[in-house]
This record gives sequence, C-alpha cells and structure tokens, in this order.
Amino acid sequence: MAKKSLIEKEKRKRELVKKYHTIRQSLKRQIKSSSSIEGKLIIFKRLQSLPRSSAPVRLRNRCSLTGRPRSNYRYFGLSRHVLREMAHTCLLPGLLKSSW
Repeated sequence: MAKKSLIEKEKRKRELVKKYHTIRQSLKRQIKSSSSIEGKLIIFKRLQSLPRSSAPVRLRNRCSLTGRPRSNYRYFGLSRHVLREMAHTCLLPGLLKSSW
C-alpha cells in the first residue's frame, strides 16, 4: 500500500492539470501560429510561468486500490498484484489465467 500522502499529492496534481488544461492548450496553439521569434519567446515565458505540476507529463498512473505506482495495467487501472488476486477469485469476468 502506498503512503496516503503520495496518493493525495497525485490527486492534487490531477486537479491542477484539469485547471490549467485549456490555458496550456491555447498557449501551445499560439506558439504554433506565431510567425515571429520574439512573439514565440514571449508566449514561451507565459507557458513557463504556469505551475510545473500542471503539466500532464508529471502525472503518474497508480493502482486504484493500493496506490502502487509501478506495473499498472491501464485497461483495468490496477497493479499486477491486485489484478492477479482478482483474477484468481473470479472478480474480473472474461480474464483467463495464462501460466502464472
């Protein structure tokens, strides 16, 4: 089980990404449409002034049950440990055991 503080920090990052998504996308569109280098530099400065944690690259996929940051299956939103346990107890219909 991951530390509660790390899970909560990740939730705050996700909210921050949602909050600044439209601003970030509009600035990126302005950079592409701008023809002068000076104009692009000004827009880059505005993009850099946004909080670092508002970039979607900084998000980390975590298991929805345990909060484990590694070895996650995106389709299920679970880590490999939880996925295996749920498959053995038949909680995931349609998932077949394949030599594990």
